[in-house]
Amino acid sequence: MQISFAQSPRSTLGVEWEVALVDSVTGELVPLGPQVVEELDSPLVTGEFMTNTVEMVTGVCHSVAEAESDLKAAMSSIQKVAASHGLGVLAAGTHPFSSWRAQRVSEGSKYQKMLDRTQHWGRQMVIYGVHVHVGIESRDKALPMMSSLLHAYPHLLALSANSPFWEGEDTGFASHRSQLFQQLPTAGLPFQFTQWSEYESFVEDMMTTGVIDALGENRWDVRPAAHLGTLEYRNCDSVSTIHEIGAITALIQCLVEEASRKLDDGQELPALQPWHVQENKWRAARYGLDAIVITGSDNSERLVTDDLIDMTKRLAPIAADLDCSEELARIPGMIKRGAGYQRQHALAAESGGDLRKVVLAMVEETAAELR
Repeated sequence: MQISFAQSPRSTLGVEWEVALVDSVTGELVPLGPQVVEELDSPLVTGEFMTNTVEMVTGVCHSVAEAESDLKAAMSSIQKVAASHGLGVLAAGTHPFSSWRAQRVSEGSKYQKMLDRTQHWGRQMVIYGVHVHVGIESRDKALPMMSSLLHAYPHLLALSANSPFWEGEDTGFASHRSQLFQQLPTAGLPFQFTQWSEYESFVEDMMTTGVIDALGENRWDVRPAAHLGTLEYRNCDSVSTIHEIGAITALIQCLVEEASRKLDDGQELPALQPWHVQENKWRAARYGLDAIVITGSDNSERLVTDDLIDMTKRLAPIAADLDCSEELARIPGMIKRGAGYQRQHALAAESGGDLRKVVLAMVEETAAELR
């Protein structure tokens, strides 16, 4: 099997942001996603697996600022239509208290096919994420970069973690979404390949044995998007503000560009052992910004926030070249303010455990940014 890799300008961007529609009074999920999408009729807004969900999709962007602009335009239009129906927009990895049993799957053969195969776990996919695509000009760079950049997986997950509650309970995880999503048969961490031919053999095996029928059904947390010519990071929770998305996007863009430059210089990209990558994912999902992550093949460990700060300093020259210095520089402030899961916990404590107030406060946070 041969899989072609599309032409994509180096380090260009595309961002996808999944959000939920909720009742403005009760905070409960509302299944009006298809209606909102139809009313908007915008290329920047699409439907998703659950009818309570809408997704914003940027165009091909040449800077983080351009991606932010597309997201602001999309979110503004969604906010207006949602408000006309008495709805708010919740941007979080999971809904804190609505029952997954009450949610409906969108119409469409691909969604019904997934539900038929995944059953109980598929019905629980009431989850929301942020996906970032970065353009790669050469197919041969995609897989070495994917394997090497898994070292930053826990940093991105911890920074975006925004799903501590599930059906009214504190899960004890900073990112419950990441643990739910990996229950699907082709989701979770990717296998590590160095050659494109190895990836083609893998896909052929998956298709021959009926695991997938199309390349897009391979739902790895980080994957090559061959039809777009990008490396796609899919491991982040949906965060509550475009300010945060811009910082996360800048970090991913800089990491990909750094790896690309190393390959151009003939350097070999280091990769963590798969068992270290797996442990790092769990630590970041469980402990968020308090996670101590494995940083090297020599079993070295470090507090993820300390490593994040040094990472942003190291990437500062690349950020200047990519015109995303301002966005990358937000990361220390995000750490100081607290990730989404920490802010949710603080809101819950302030309200005496009233998760309805948590939802409505998050809805207001997202809306206020656009005023």
